[in-house]
Amino acid sequence: MSENIVETPARPSAAPVRARSGTADVLLAAVLWGTAGPVATLAPQHTSAVAVSAVRVALGGLLLLAFAATGPRRAGLAALLRAGGRTRAVLAVGTVCAAAYQTAYYASVDRTGVAVSTVVALGSAPAFAGLLQRRGLTRRWYTATATAVAGCALLVGAGPGAGAEPVGVALALLCGFVYALYSLAISRLVRTGAENSAVTGALFGGAALIMLPALAFARPGWALSGRGLAIALYLGAITIAVAYALFTRGLRGTPAATAMTLTLAEPAVAALVGLAVLGERLGGAAFAGIALLGAALLVLAVPARRRSRAG
Repeated sequence: MSENIVETPARPSAAPVRARSGTADVLLAAVLWGTAGPVATLAPQHTSAVAVSAVRVALGGLLLLAFAATGPRRAGLAALLRAGGRTRAVLAVGTVCAAAYQTAYYASVDRTGVAVSTVVALGSAPAFAGLLQRRGLTRRWYTATATAVAGCALLVGAGPGAGAEPVGVALALLCGFVYALYSLAISRLVRTGAENSAVTGALFGGAALIMLPALAFARPGWALSGRGLAIALYLGAITIAVAYALFTRGLRGTPAATAMTLTLAEPAVAALVGLAVLGERLGGAAFAGIALLGAALLVLAVPARRRSRAG
């Protein structure tokens, strides 16, 4: 006599849901970062990029720290700051990186121009993250990353920019490395159970404190006018506080190397905002770059289908 065995359907795993949610959070963060450049161009004349960056990081970092230190979230921040020596070391590295990659990027821009700096910094970050992570990298990631970097090169290189200068390129590579290291630090902290608000508050609060002395040299008076204040609030609150809160949450379900590739959406968004809002023009190479970036991000955003095994 045959025995009929009725199997209870397995409950769907939450992992794919977290992965999809993480991908969306990282992409949304990249969209917000992509608006930072166009908005910064609206600052009063003769305002340096370094001055805008210093105000942006200091304001956004202080907002994140204040959010993490108020209400019931205080417990999460206190627990993170009281954690063991290894966690404090990761916090220290992440804090320094949060301040350093902005500084390295703008120092690179001063030497070799926006186009070269952007493509080298953003294009190298996924590769550095992959090398640092050293596991879990698939053929799909390699293909998408190579396609995205090529698209980024077409998009950014299509605009006006200075030629490549060795020290400037080295600073852009340093920016990409530091950004990848920062992302891995966040990933490690959130995957060990630290609360999102505690992580972003501690890292960017520390980065804000590091950047405060730079404000004296950056002449932040531009942010005291009506238009300047509105721009500073948008850059600090939206492109730092909100965007990095989303990015940190996204890293719970997205490997750092994949997140780095997804953030290559930033220059495409910046170009499209410039086209739609600022009246800028894009050539054929720029549109081809956006198409390549879109295809690469789609490859990473759409979950891979698993082969079904016959029962």
